[in-house]
Amino acid sequence: MEIIGVIIAGIIIGLLGKFVAPGDKDNIPIWLTILCGIGGVLLGWYVYAAFGGGATSGVDWVRWAVAIAVAAVLVVIASTLTGRNTSRTSKLKSKLT
Repeated sequence: MEIIGVIIAGIIIGLLGKFVAPGDKDNIPIWLTILCGIGGVLLGWYVYAAFGGGATSGVDWVRWAVAIAVAAVLVVIASTLTGRNTSRTSKLKSKLT
């Protein structure tokens, strides 16, 4: 049951990470956004625990904020690695003409 929760959280966190990522990151596929979200959840929780975050009795908003920030970084990396970042190529095209 925990795996399904991580997948659902990954979908939501991936979309939020894509929303807060700087620049035009709407051009990566949705499956890659979901993978970035799942990675953001897992890595974000690990980073949160590594810096002293512990279990709380309610919703831990700081842990979710860290997960969103990590997902945003992963979205930026994925957009850069896939080469589908149009903002950089459009700048190069305008300089060449």
